[in-house]
Amino acid sequence: MNSTREGQRFCGREFTGEELSLIQELVQTCGGISRWEMAHTVCELLDWKRAGGGLKVRECRDLLERLEGKGLLTLPVKKPIGSRSAVKRIVPPENGQPSPMLVGSVEEFTPIDIELVQSREQRLLFRELVSRHHYLGYAMPYGARLQYLGFVSRLRREVVGCIQFSSPAWRMKPRDQWIGWDDATRERGLQHVVNNSRFLVLAKIRNLASTLLSCVLRRLRCDWQERYGVDPWLAETLVDRQRLHGGCYLSANWILLGETSGRGRMDRTHQRHGAHVKTVLVYPLVKDAVRRLTDGQGG
Repeated sequence: MNSTREGQRFCGREFTGEELSLIQELVQTCGGISRWEMAHTVCELLDWKRAGGGLKVRECRDLLERLEGKGLLTLPVKKPIGSRSAVKRIVPPENGQPSPMLVGSVEEFTPIDIELVQSREQRLLFRELVSRHHYLGYAMPYGARLQYLGFVSRLRREVVGCIQFSSPAWRMKPRDQWIGWDDATRERGLQHVVNNSRFLVLAKIRNLASTLLSCVLRRLRCDWQERYGVDPWLAETLVDRQRLHGGCYLSANWILLGETSGRGRMDRTHQRHGAHVKTVLVYPLVKDAVRRLTDGQGG
């Protein structure tokens, strides 16, 4: 195994050479545990936590795999999960199946009910609907996350939307320029930004998408604070301009900032420049969001 004297920067944290040596030693001496358990142990050892106190286990596992890719350590072999064909498909219950009869104006279906996903049944329903109907499918979000289900109840209770918020992009030029961030201020303020990483509308009801967005944004700040102990001041999203124009976001008063370079979160070697260019939109969750994000203090 190679050794390292230089530090590594990952997810806004600088890991010293001494800390990396400690990680190497831990991995070498604890070969009998899973990658998830190892990441949990590293987080506890290095006190790598979210602002709310939870361990950054998911990010730590990504760090360990990056270090393995650089030849700095060797992780336990991933446990086989079986073939995809053998996995039992999750079928939503009847009240989770969107009806083709749900048409008309959103005013005919109000009030829209927004539920925070918390139970196992809700998680399975959210995952199945997004996997089945969203063009990107379902993937485990990177970092922190909150998921919501939207319902109407005019004739019977039916799910009409899935909305997910997760950790923001580390760098995004249009957003960073709009806020006025340099590297130091972005590092201080990034935890106060959340990303709308999935949005799925399941009924052809006029103005439903913008209504769902408005409803969930009214409670997002309190829900995020309760879950993670961090006050979010700005929501962001990326819209694939080849598929969508983002009109529902503009109708819900989001601000259009520009376009990404198309590299994506993990393209650090600039191999995908210009691919999958996305439109960047933001929504301030507080009136003085830019000031808070630049000076790092709440009002």
